[in-house]
Amino acid sequence: MGLIDRIKRVIRANTNDLVNKAEDPEKVLEETVAQMQDDLVQLRQAVASAIATTKRTERQASQADSIAQDWYSRAQLALNQGNEILAKEALTKRKSYQETATALHAQRTEQSSVVNRIKKDMQTLELKIGELKSKKDMYIARARSATASQRLNEMLGGVNTTSSLNAFAQMEEKVLQLEAQSEAIAELGTDDLQKQFNSLSSTSDIEAELAAMKAQSQNQAQLPPVEELK
Repeated sequence: MGLIDRIKRVIRANTNDLVNKAEDPEKVLEETVAQMQDDLVQLRQAVASAIATTKRTERQASQADSIAQDWYSRAQLALNQGNEILAKEALTKRKSYQETATALHAQRTEQSSVVNRIKKDMQTLELKIGELKSKKDMYIARARSATASQRLNEMLGGVNTTSSLNAFAQMEEKVLQLEAQSEAIAELGTDDLQKQFNSLSSTSDIEAELAAMKAQSQNQAQLPPVEELK
């Protein structure tokens, strides 16, 4: 398993652990981004270390090539001086360094391939983190909205709507009853007053009629008898 795969698995494990334990979605998102940033930093450090190793291998390969060339020059010098044995030993040394250089060049090529692959995976991870950052605010807003809706639903769920409506209807009925009583009292008060005025009016009529009768009676008493007129 490659380094990037291991890091991705660690990220997924950390994220799942946060989601399973979290009560605050906003906190989960913040911690997830922070964790991925830490993993990205570690990945960058690993890439830097791999690049440094590749460069060191390249220097070692170049050094082996240079030493091999030196031994070849020595072999030529020994052969020119007629010392074949020394020339063979120099060529043997040259071959050894050539083999070392060849192995180091192969190692350097493999390391470069690994570094390029890790760089590509790191760029992919950077893009993923960038996408998550750009969407984080949206996710947080949605989480806050969902939490607010949940709390509102819980509040509404805890209210007995039927009881509240019944209580309101009873209160409304009581108010209407009080208003009716007030109107009845006002009407009764008006009726009593009207009766008093009606009574006064009736008494006045009777008094007037009585006075008229008295006047008529007096007039009749003052008139002379009919015989006297004749």
